[in-house]
Amino acid sequence: MNKKIPKPSKSLLPDFQGESCQIGGIELFQGDAISLLKSLKDDSIDVAIADPPYGASSKTPTALPSDHGLKGFGGAWKAADHSWDLLDPSKQLDAVAEWVSELKRVVKPEGSIWIHGSYHNLGFVNVVCQSLKIEIINEVIWFKRNAMPNLRATRLTASHEGIIWAHTGGEKNRKYNFNYDFIKAKDYEEDSFKNADKQMRTVWDIPNNKTKYELSFGSHPTQKPERLIQRMLDISAPKKGTVLSPFAGSGTDLVVALRNGLKGVGFEMNPEYYELAQRRLQGELDREASELPFGEIK
Repeated sequence: MNKKIPKPSKSLLPDFQGESCQIGGIELFQGDAISLLKSLKDDSIDVAIADPPYGASSKTPTALPSDHGLKGFGGAWKAADHSWDLLDPSKQLDAVAEWVSELKRVVKPEGSIWIHGSYHNLGFVNVVCQSLKIEIINEVIWFKRNAMPNLRATRLTASHEGIIWAHTGGEKNRKYNFNYDFIKAKDYEEDSFKNADKQMRTVWDIPNNKTKYELSFGSHPTQKPERLIQRMLDISAPKKGTVLSPFAGSGTDLVVALRNGLKGVGFEMNPEYYELAQRRLQGELDREASELPFGEIK
């Protein structure tokens, strides 16, 4: 794929009146995901990567002190207690159905939908996909070998998250883009399950560590590592495609899209994280001429 960063083009939301920016071929809007999704045109997106609230936050006062002495875990840590992630389970199904139905509408039949989650939310996603006749291609297990220990010793240590890969064409119209030959040939050095010339499995061994550069503009509490998003795009993104990140957070999906010469559109409601994503995108654009640290999409 051409490394050249796409130039700004016609906006996908030309009538939007709120805070927004366009950096390279990426558009970022500050606002509610549902209302902004409804403003996108049908079949306008090639790859959607959704990292919604899981409903996994807890007010449990579990903490890991900065002097914990555990190898590979960095500094201090505490259990998540973010208000945006404290969801009412009785309302989850309807909420998930609302934004997933919009993804079905805006993603092309040959496109892909990736949805992050855990046992807290992926059950709802699975039910909604089946009810909307969105075919799940694979359920991926993201194995995090450096997962945080269970500090209260009350259950097994959670060391994975789930990712659903789906498409909108349904079982009778399987036209989704799959860069099979490229993925099979590729060697992901950090992944103990994936060597060159071996098929990609549904278990991905990808540490959750972020590089200093990824965190140099700030961080988001549920920020995904760039190499995880790179793999999704390696698998499913077409040349010159458009990536949608409806829950943009710190902008990781859009940064990786920009790095790979793709166009993108993202929505983020929180002003702090909107500004963080904007800084990261501008930082990526500024280093456009440097050697890219990850593989391209072929």
